[in-house]
Amino acid sequence: MLIKTRILHYVIQTTLIVSVFCSISCQEKKGNATSLNSALELAGENRSELEKVLSRYGKSPGDSLKYKAACFLIENMPYYSYYEGELLDNYLTYFHLLNENKKNGISPLTLSDSIIGMFGHFSLDYLQQKKDIQEIDSAYLCNNIEWAFKVWQEQPWGKNVSFDDFCEYILPYRIGDEKPEYWRKEFYEKYNDLLDPLRYPNATNSDDPISAVHLLMQHIAKKEDVCFTTIAPTSLPHVGASVSLFKSGSCRELTDYAIYVCRALGIPCHIDFMPIRGNDNVGHFWLSYYDKNKELYAQDFPDGVRKVRTNGIQNDPKTKVYRYTYSLNKKMNDEMHSLETSLPQFFEHPTFIDVTYPYAKYYIEKFCLPASKIYNKNTIARIAYLCSSQFQEWVPVAWTKFDQEGLIFNDIQKGDIMRIATWKDNRLVLQSDPFRIDPYSNEVTFYSCKDSLQDILLYSKCETWSETPFRDRMLGGVFEGSNDINFTDKDTLFLINQVPERLNIKLKVKLKNKYRYVRYRGANGTYCNVSEVAFYESTNDTIPLRGRIIGTPGSFDPHEYTNVFDGKTWTSFDYEDKTGGWTGLDLGKPKIVSQITYSPRNRDNYIRPKDEFELYYCDKEWKSLGVKVSNSDSLVYKNVPRDVILYLDCHNRGRQERIFTFENGKQIWR
Repeated sequence: MLIKTRILHYVIQTTLIVSVFCSISCQEKKGNATSLNSALELAGENRSELEKVLSRYGKSPGDSLKYKAACFLIENMPYYSYYEGELLDNYLTYFHLLNENKKNGISPLTLSDSIIGMFGHFSLDYLQQKKDIQEIDSAYLCNNIEWAFKVWQEQPWGKNVSFDDFCEYILPYRIGDEKPEYWRKEFYEKYNDLLDPLRYPNATNSDDPISAVHLLMQHIAKKEDVCFTTIAPTSLPHVGASVSLFKSGSCRELTDYAIYVCRALGIPCHIDFMPIRGNDNVGHFWLSYYDKNKELYAQDFPDGVRKVRTNGIQNDPKTKVYRYTYSLNKKMNDEMHSLETSLPQFFEHPTFIDVTYPYAKYYIEKFCLPASKIYNKNTIARIAYLCSSQFQEWVPVAWTKFDQEGLIFNDIQKGDIMRIATWKDNRLVLQSDPFRIDPYSNEVTFYSCKDSLQDILLYSKCETWSETPFRDRMLGGVFEGSNDINFTDKDTLFLINQVPERLNIKLKVKLKNKYRYVRYRGANGTYCNVSEVAFYESTNDTIPLRGRIIGTPGSFDPHEYTNVFDGKTWTSFDYEDKTGGWTGLDLGKPKIVSQITYSPRNRDNYIRPKDEFELYYCDKEWKSLGVKVSNSDSLVYKNVPRDVILYLDCHNRGRQERIFTFENGKQIWR
């Protein structure tokens, strides 16, 4: 139980019968009395603390809304819990270290490894799990309610925030499974003055919540104050209010920070999310807001706030989008539990609602899968799940009643690979081949194994669309030779005029002059981004020329110019200025350069020589096409089934891998 040293003067130490509480103020919502009674029964010894809150707000008609708010919080408490333990506290210091070292050149990976090294393996089994309904005391709950009502009623835009929106998006004391804290007063005092311009007598649009959002973000969403990284020492619970102030971590931690700030200032703010990205193995979280006219805005903090219909997030591949709520989605919960006794964890107690429609660029209101496409039409399951791909697994993101005549799913975005499954014995049972709905024609393509075979050439194990800026930065880059170390008199050995499509690119040099100094000079505006360069005296040579590394010092650590000649394609040069960077060799004496190889800056998802790979194809289940060791930056597999989903697994490095198809001679990432 939370320590009761901060009991507020207004908490009345009186216990009333629960039925009296419900008859006073909860009677307007059908079923609330039952929900409240059920929650209080689960509270055990903590029941008296929750009854104090109900007593505090249940006596005066003037507190009727606060009473309803208290009922709302308590009714939904059973769906929340948190973890405590020294190991968790130690691991949360990672986010402080990120903040401290974001300008010191210490990478998140180094910090993550240090945390693991210092504190050992992390597991939730080492922590104590506590349930809100049994731990949250009256002082904490009343403090939260008082502060929430204070900001709702005092802010000029509060009149355009309904009580229902207030309950869901301002009132909640928590976000997920973080340890509860007294955070509202601290955040209010830290940030409230930033909104003073909206309180001036002649302020325009001061009654619009989105005006408050825009003004607030001018101050708290400065990219130089934020350390964004997807690297973490392990999968951790939500970090909590005080740790979120470091503005460090992934989209989840940054989104949590903004939620705390907005709630503390009376701004209704939502966490919208896609359970799984349509072209990646992870989900994504972001912020959303409504203006007073119910226009929806979205924000990937700390990026700008824009209307959803003009926001790039509509273009992101995804199947479903949901919005977290504090309350249980009772309609979904009751319907699903009436059909099945066992559900996947995501749907076990759904505290979210479906908001796919405004985010779906290629939207389909109803999608019907014919019964002929279902493996086992006689299954006894009563729920069918629409699943998205995650590595070689499938993750349920939507559901419908199982119907042997066909399955109808509502409100999805087209374009991604999906699959149907049922749930049995706590695992998914796949019920269809993978399929895709064409965004434009609505044509459904099923990826089913057939007799037709093909040979395929592979260059990477994961999508490289996120590396497009790195590859584009090679355009206009030039390799130069000179006998003057300052390159005042130089020859162009090769000008890059095509975007590279693989890890290692070979170039033939036509000039036969000899040069002591050779270099790569990045085009203007490219930060001289390049991963690896090698110069060869002959096109038959396998060993590159050696020399003293020269170049322009200064980089975004640890990406120094010396990395370009270290033989590692996973390190790179990232010059500190957009223009003027170069890296090269002093060969000691003039030599002919007949061939050059280079590698663009990358995230190490390309095929590297001497790595061990295994290619799989999907024929209901994953089937192996054998293990190969790469000899270069590509792999050839022969006799591969056509029109199937493929997956290339690297046995000895990395975890970034993704399903793909092979069409028209190319890997198409799905």
